[in-house]
Amino acid sequence: MRLFDFNRAPNPRRVRIFLAEKQVEIPRVNVNLFRREQLSPAFLAINPGGTVPVLELDDGTYLSECLAICHYLEAMHPEPALFGTTPRQQALTLMWANIVDNEGMSAVAEVLRNLSPGFGDHALPGPLACAQIPALIERGRRRAEQFFDRVGQQLERGPWLAGEDYSYADISLLVTTDFAGWVDIDPIRTRPSLQRWYERVAARPAVQA
Repeated sequence: MRLFDFNRAPNPRRVRIFLAEKQVEIPRVNVNLFRREQLSPAFLAINPGGTVPVLELDDGTYLSECLAICHYLEAMHPEPALFGTTPRQQALTLMWANIVDNEGMSAVAEVLRNLSPGFGDHALPGPLACAQIPALIERGRRRAEQFFDRVGQQLERGPWLAGEDYSYADISLLVTTDFAGWVDIDPIRTRPSLQRWYERVAARPAVQA
């Protein structure tokens, strides 16, 4: 197997943390997003979506999307369980992982991709040229704040996002929380439950992956 990766990008970081929690090492191939190597014909042949991470399996199959990659790795390396061990835990993990992606990560990305000059002609991921829309910056900030309010309320009910056990959902939330700092959003400053959770997660050695 090989992992197509870029150290500075938030999404590949999710997979690296997941692997570190599993104590599994996979060879990595650097795809320099700053040089737009993800939009090269060679990489688009691997992932037409033009995004990282991508996991290449031994049989030549390419898996994109963090959730799919980590779900596969969970099946191959079930311990420690990071998607839950019961149908209820698994469903809650997937539910909160989806909420983090759709309400959190996408909101922060909306701010960054419409704000940063580096995305001037590519405000959306992938090969299609797409101009920035400055009005979406403020909308993205409002969406992000609403999302962090929601997860803050959830974390008042228990130690981890999807229940009593640390899971893939917590990895995704950690990466999203750190990603928010790229656009000067401080999720933990006014949310004590989120801050307590963040301190626990940040203390885990795997998050340095």
